[in-house]
Amino acid sequence: MIRVNSGAFFRTAALSLLLSAAITGCKPAATNSEAAANVATSAESTATDGWQWLFNGDSMAAWTGSGGKAPGEQWQIIDNALVLTAGGGGDIVSKQSFSDFELELEWQIAASGNSGIFYKVAGADGAVWSSGLEYQLLDDDNYPGHDNPIHFSASLFDIYAPQVDVHLPAGSWNTTRIVVRHPQVEHWLNGKLVLQFELGSADWQQRTANSKFAKMDAFAKIERGHIALQDHGDKVAFRQIRIRAL
Repeated sequence: MIRVNSGAFFRTAALSLLLSAAITGCKPAATNSEAAANVATSAESTATDGWQWLFNGDSMAAWTGSGGKAPGEQWQIIDNALVLTAGGGGDIVSKQSFSDFELELEWQIAASGNSGIFYKVAGADGAVWSSGLEYQLLDDDNYPGHDNPIHFSASLFDIYAPQVDVHLPAGSWNTTRIVVRHPQVEHWLNGKLVLQFELGSADWQQRTANSKFAKMDAFAKIERGHIALQDHGDKVAFRQIRIRAL
């Protein structure tokens, strides 16, 4: 991991997104100018409401690379964001595992970019997609060949499509929230509940059987797992990554 102190990652200015407190109970998304202040107050916020930082703008200590190795040098900290600057850095996996949880973060995808947030991942030794569930990140407007809603941003990749389209254009900061209260799962995007499903239900079993994961024995089998951020070969940035057990 290389620490970079300056330089913008995307040309488009970051958009400030406001999550409705009445609906989500989440804090407002930070603008670039607010990110440093939020990092500075992280100790206070986590002490009072049970949140812990997986990335607070300063350190990748909560993450490991494939096989327990350090994340590749393509993963860099730029302007308080965790940035995959180019393919080759490998997926990164949280050192801690979680059962029921609430995960919040902001993400920014490059033009025509593709990435994902994985949860319930078995560990860093195997392919994260073979065991973990993927909250898809995508430039929905320009990514070539992805015209199926089960591949759009905030989908459960290849299984469930988002029911509401609230994605922002490539280069914008989107806000994601994932809530798992086994067997119930919620996907939120930019303050809206866009998808909910039940693990193990008849609908789940039918959809999974018709997906690319049908013959993957380890897929979605563990109750307690890790969080992972994908290297799909495209530039992507993350910030304000926090989680709390439920």
